[in-house]
Amino acid sequence: MSSRPDDHRRKWDKEEYEKIAEERIKEEKLEKEESDLKKKGPPIKRELLKTRDYKVDLDSKLGKSIVINLNTPTSQSGGYYCNVCDCVVKDSINFLDHINGKKHQRNLGMSMKVERSSLDSVKQRFELNKKKMEEKKKDYDMAARIQELAEEEEKLKEYRKEKKKEKRKAEEMNDDQDPPNELASIMGFSGFGSSKKR
Repeated sequence: MSSRPDDHRRKWDKEEYEKIAEERIKEEKLEKEESDLKKKGPPIKRELLKTRDYKVDLDSKLGKSIVINLNTPTSQSGGYYCNVCDCVVKDSINFLDHINGKKHQRNLGMSMKVERSSLDSVKQRFELNKKKMEEKKKDYDMAARIQELAEEEEKLKEYRKEKKKEKRKAEEMNDDQDPPNELASIMGFSGFGSSKKR
């Protein structure tokens, strides 16, 4: 008979492999923590949402046709181009949605949070609006208004004079077309029954 060991299976050192597995798990945890720190980094301080200080141009390309080929840059291709996000949006409604959206605002460096108004800020806003209204009233100059009224009256007088001149010319034309008064009196009538005398 051949000499065969009772246990033909291979034996492993379990303690050694447990140590190796624990070391690998620790290394993975450290790598994960480092990658999380790299991804997140220090928290970015973003500005609060504020009103736009420019007018959105939606009408400049309205009704115009553009030839687009393979070499045309994306900013000049059809639709609305956003230079902040470097993308093209095909219609005005979607463009407005895009520039008011979270991704565009984040690229501008703003969060979607709005500054909470305090009593002092509301009072300042009211004072600012009040000053603007007062400036508009000052712009309404009384002397300029009087001059405008005088010019309007003068134009009205000239218009009336022109009307009178036209009326006189029309009457003179009618007198020339009427038969002379002598002929009418010879024939025995002075008019066609009108009581109006000239």
